[in-house]
Amino acid sequence: MRRGHWLLLLAVLLVGGGLWLRSGKSADYANFPPLARGDWLAFGDSLTQGYGATEGHDYPTQLGQRLQVKIRNHGVPGNTTADGLARLDQALQPRPRVVLLCLGGNDGLRSVPAEQTFTNLGAMIDRCHQTGAFVVLLGVRSVGLTDKSAKRFAQLAKDKRVLLVPNILDSILFDPRLMSDQIHPNDQGYAKIVERLEAALLPVMPKL
Repeated sequence: MRRGHWLLLLAVLLVGGGLWLRSGKSADYANFPPLARGDWLAFGDSLTQGYGATEGHDYPTQLGQRLQVKIRNHGVPGNTTADGLARLDQALQPRPRVVLLCLGGNDGLRSVPAEQTFTNLGAMIDRCHQTGAFVVLLGVRSVGLTDKSAKRFAQLAKDKRVLLVPNILDSILFDPRLMSDQIHPNDQGYAKIVERLEAALLPVMPKL
């Protein structure tokens, strides 16, 4: 075989191998594409409900407009992961194809043991998967000077094969221009969250 043909064959193999690796990485997510076909569900606490934002500037509303999908907002201020676990089944009844899960902040504020928090989160992810949903896990920073939850969120996302958007308030939490109070963003802060979520979701949107 001529040298030029060898080079062409090598190029084809390299391109094919790259496509296989990329498709393999995408296939690592559970329910990708989703088995369920209902509207998206944003499930969480006050960060999901949009506390601190003016009407229409909560993150589910803004994200839905950006991605052109309908997102049901099931955020309840003050909810812990235990609260979320107790009400999740009802929220899943319409069989959402995508669930945006953001809980854990109130657990930290109430000194709930981290093991219990992440056990509850794992149970919620399992229930979402059982209904056929693709899960997006929003990481929440732990209380204190250092973020002790980041590695736990990363491990949970790996174990449960979900898309993780780490530390959703990163670069927002300590910027007074983006906060309505000490723990809740303002309109501009929620817009930053939407930008982060949109960047993470765009690569997988064709299958969602």
